[in-house]
Amino acid sequence: MAVQSLVVALIVLACAVYAAWTLMPAATRRTMAAAMLKLPLPEVLARPFRRAMRSGSGCGGCDSCGDTAMPVKNVTVHRRLRH
Repeated sequence: MAVQSLVVALIVLACAVYAAWTLMPAATRRTMAAAMLKLPLPEVLARPFRRAMRSGSGCGGCDSCGDTAMPVKNVTVHRRLRH
């Protein structure tokens, strides 16, 4: 029974780490990846951290790009006539 509980705990821990890594902002993910790459990790474990370091534009939703990132669109409200 103890081995089964240990396996379940490891699976839950792995899922929690994956969810936290996926949902965190890109800037935080890059900072954590840089810190993890300073450790002597095997290639299998270092690969996701290297991928996070070179990921795309790095947009984490911080609005540092200004208005050029997403143009402002006007919203038109159409009222429905009731008879």
